[in-house]
Amino acid sequence: MKYILGIIYYSWKLYIGLVFGLTLLLFYPALLFVLSFERLKPYSFDINVAWSRCVRIFCFYAVESNRKVESSDEPYVIIANHTSYLDIFILYSVLPKQRFIFMGKSEILKYPLVKTFFKKLNIPVDRSSSIRSAKAFIQAKNALKNGWSIVIFPEGGIPDCAPQLAPFKDGAFQLAKSTSCAILPITFINHFKLFSDPENFCAPAMPGIAKLHFHKMIDKEEIKREELNTIKEKTYQVIHSYIPQKND
Repeated sequence: MKYILGIIYYSWKLYIGLVFGLTLLLFYPALLFVLSFERLKPYSFDINVAWSRCVRIFCFYAVESNRKVESSDEPYVIIANHTSYLDIFILYSVLPKQRFIFMGKSEILKYPLVKTFFKKLNIPVDRSSSIRSAKAFIQAKNALKNGWSIVIFPEGGIPDCAPQLAPFKDGAFQLAKSTSCAILPITFINHFKLFSDPENFCAPAMPGIAKLHFHKMIDKEEIKREELNTIKEKTYQVIHSYIPQKND
């Protein structure tokens, strides 16, 4: 039975990969065009929102969240747990009016098509180099000043213990404190069931309802007032409060 399920799960992962590839080719020319001109860069977000919705339609993913987040004139740092590649696509659909970019591991640049728009729009972080990491941090601060919110997965990637949380790194919280920006914590509740590690043959993947929880914003006054470790621990506990436990 395990191997039969594995075949079903892996077939679904292949289907998602096909949808991803075909829709990427569909939206790629428009993304490439707007990212070629600095004044058109904001339109790239709208294209990514459309891409996200397209992927969701063809992959039969609905979304269930506790509330809608109103758009804000002030950018903020979005901090979430990371259990699936689905986290990235869903986020565009659930925050379609709040322009944001991702800070992510530079390893993603090894994929040719993804490399072009990720490097031009988002912020790759090379943790093997302190100089390049510092440059990415400065780039993120400038993006916030220019009105872009920043998405960071503080676990540093999809942890082996997912869906349980791995310890948070300091970078996201240093960014929030150094720019006096608020933090929006988000818990992705069941994405690990809908689209797990593509390299794990027997790990689950299926259509369904993507569930997430928007927590109360940690306002910028609290960010200024509290120590970094205090804010990091609070964010960790808030996100952890909606993580399904092993017996759930």
